[in-house]
Amino acid sequence: MFAVVRTGGKQYRVAAGDKIAVEKLAGEAGDKITLGEVLLAGEDGRLADAGAVKVAAEIIAQDRTEKVIVFKKRRRHNYRRRNGHRQAMTLLRILSVGA
Repeated sequence: MFAVVRTGGKQYRVAAGDKIAVEKLAGEAGDKITLGEVLLAGEDGRLADAGAVKVAAEIIAQDRTEKVIVFKKRRRHNYRRRNGHRQAMTLLRILSVGA
């Protein structure tokens, strides 16, 4: 069975055993959580009632993504700014998708 869940403003298609990286969620490594907003669920080409489906997950780690370099430059104005950013993320292992 698969489900489409929304967390952190993004949507993810998940099934049991999948590992996904999502926006930072509260909790420590090893904690069990339930992903609340299930948008769509199905199995073998049939759609199921998404309201009755629960998605259980386990937090693998709290980490940060790769660094993104932000470089701004204005020609002929001696203006250069270099900045870096690493977004916080949570690694999840999907334990079960079902009623």
